[in-house]
Amino acid sequence: MSVRIRLRRVGAKKQPSYRVVVADSRAPRDGRFIDVIGFYNPRTKPTTITINEEKARKWLSQGALPTESVASLLYRAGIVDMRSARYRKEGDVMPGAAAATPEEAATGEAALAAES
Repeated sequence: MSVRIRLRRVGAKKQPSYRVVVADSRAPRDGRFIDVIGFYNPRTKPTTITINEEKARKWLSQGALPTESVASLLYRAGIVDMRSARYRKEGDVMPGAAAATPEEAATGEAALAAES
């Protein structure tokens, strides 16, 4: 079973807010979930991000992968470091990282060198 940390939409029509949930990757977006670890409301100024850091770290340590949106929220909440290759797409280049040659990019050596 592949477990993901993702957003679950709640709220009225045209007034979205989201719960940050841990769910099986095969479950529908607003369907069955395992655990609620926080919520996100983009409509407030500034946006409201509340995530239980203890639960988030527990699920990440057990191998749950966050979606791009949730990885961004976890970074903004100060829970994860976005430089970690685990939370980035393959082609992403971090600002300030050394330019990689195609050979280094293919093997991921540049990402490892930039992290250390």
